[in-house]
Formats: sequence, structure tokens, C-alpha cells
Amino acid sequence: MAKHIFDILFAIVGIALLGWLILICWLLASIDTKSNGLFIQKRIGQFGKSFNIFKLKSIKEVNDIKTISGFGNFIRKTKIDELPQLFNVLIGNMSIVGPRPDVPGYYDKLQGEERKILELKPGLTSPATLKYANEETLLAQQENPLYYNDTILFPDKVKLNLDYYYTHTFFGDLKIIWKTIFFWT
Repeated sequence: MAKHIFDILFAIVGIALLGWLILICWLLASIDTKSNGLFIQKRIGQFGKSFNIFKLKSIKEVNDIKTISGFGNFIRKTKIDELPQLFNVLIGNMSIVGPRPDVPGYYDKLQGEERKILELKPGLTSPATLKYANEETLLAQQENPLYYNDTILFPDKVKLNLDYYYTHTFFGDLKIIWKTIFFWT
């Protein structure tokens, strides 16, 4: 209950302080992609239920070819594209700290003890988020990025998230938040 209250208060303060930045970046993303600058995608959440995650759009489509735009690259590198997820926290389908939600086909396919991860609300940040903050760069360096993700990154994230499941505390979450803020500033 304390975590839920903290999440709501953190989201309200975050939106109050960063709402102007989200709005400006949404407008710029809309102009840059020539579409609605808000990206909505199905992700797997708590108890394996899907929900819509909010992000700022970073990909534009020209002649049926999708590419990351210049502005999109900036908001991805700075993680500004993730700020609309404060609204996911406010709605209650995400937490500030917890396993990052993934697209269908990953967390919803976990078996045995690993399914305990699904008891947690997905979060904006986590130990796995901090370890793999450069995930896009890491994947881009691989000959077969999907294979590398499925055989190396995802299993390690599952291990880190399972460790978090067993050891998380309120003060531990505060440390993760602090490390995340320090890392991105």
C-alpha cells in the first residue's frame, strides 16, 4: 500500500514538474513524425494482463519505411520518450520501480518460478533498466539482434527482475530511483 501511495505521489509531482516538457516534446514529436506524437503500444503488465503503455513517438514513416528520426533519437537517448509513462503510473498499471514491461511473447511466456515477476507491477525503472541503459546500442552491434536479445539480454533481465522480486524494499526502490535520476542527469 505504501508503494502504491508513493507511486501516485511521485507521478503527480513528476507530471507537475515535467508536464511542460512532455507537452513540448509531444508537439515536436508530432511535427517531426507528421502524426500524433504519442505512441501507444500493448505491453504485458501485472499478472500477465496487457495494458497500453504511453511513450513519445520517435519513429517516422516515409514511403512505408520506418526510421528513427533525429528528434526521436534525442528523446530516446535522453529517455524523454518514456516520460508519458508517469500517466501509466497515475492510472495504476505501472509503478515507478519494477520490471520494465515488455511486448507480448516474453514475460507472458515465463514458466515456473520466473512467473513470480508477473506479480509485480511493471516499472519505469529497475536494476535491469540501469544495467541495460544502452540496450539499443548493444543490440545494434549484434549480427543477429533478436537472437542476442532472446538468448542473452532477456534471460539476464529475468534473473535481475527475479532478484528484485525477492529483495525489493521501499528504501531499495528509493536507491534505484536515485541511481536512475543520477544516471540520466
